[in-house]
Amino acid sequence: MAFFESGRPIEVDGGLAVRSKRGKIGEQWWSRRFVDVLEKVCDPGRLSRGRAYARKGQVIDFALTPGQVQARVQGSRPAPYQVTIKIEHFGTDRWTGIVEQLGARALYRAALLAGEMPHEIVDLFTELGLPLFPDRLDIACSCPDWGIPCKHGSAVLYVLAEAFDDDPFLVLAWRGRGRDELLGALRGTPEPEDTVDPLAVDDEPLDDRLTDFYSPAISLGRLRERPARNTTPPELLLRALDAPPVKVRHVPLVDVLRPHYRDLAEGTPDE
Repeated sequence: MAFFESGRPIEVDGGLAVRSKRGKIGEQWWSRRFVDVLEKVCDPGRLSRGRAYARKGQVIDFALTPGQVQARVQGSRPAPYQVTIKIEHFGTDRWTGIVEQLGARALYRAALLAGEMPHEIVDLFTELGLPLFPDRLDIACSCPDWGIPCKHGSAVLYVLAEAFDDDPFLVLAWRGRGRDELLGALRGTPEPEDTVDPLAVDDEPLDDRLTDFYSPAISLGRLRERPARNTTPPELLLRALDAPPVKVRHVPLVDVLRPHYRDLAEGTPDE
């Protein structure tokens, strides 16, 4: 027989409430991929109750380490429940091969160094036989509910999914390689051979260009005014400066600020 808590859960002051108050939880593609996994392998009823707990802020805190997430969730009883969620994490040898492959592909390397999670990274992990998103979750809770996951475990999973929104590197950290260690390893890999140097110019002897040295490279009749193109990423300043040692709900401050910089860039100034 399933266990149900009597009464309403004790409210938590400063709990980790998810931002999404209705509909689906998770905005970025990697968070949605994780939520899709949850909804395939977990009981729909308990996931529904877990969403309600996550939206009320019943998850007190969580700590993510390679292969494991530990969290405290407040129910109707005075003592919070202890939740542990485990997945397989990749060892040093496997991560050495992953970093080599990531470093050898300019798209992945550049995106990760810029703080982005390229969608194609899922295919790379799959090719290596190391799925990025787990298809199996080992979930344990100190509550007496026999269901897996219980609503407390489900609440932690949804809070984790939204944390992935703010910091995609948590997905990789859960698999065994944190942001700083991964980016440090990528910076140490040689540049991919297909990387093009935008400043490279073909070296031609001056004697070969004496007759057309002062000629325009394009016909003057074809020149026309073109609209300015702003190709500078709005969060360039965040990338250039050293990140402060400040976190907001376990997420680095730089990652919290990055989407707000982009929102400001997309808006039209009033003046």
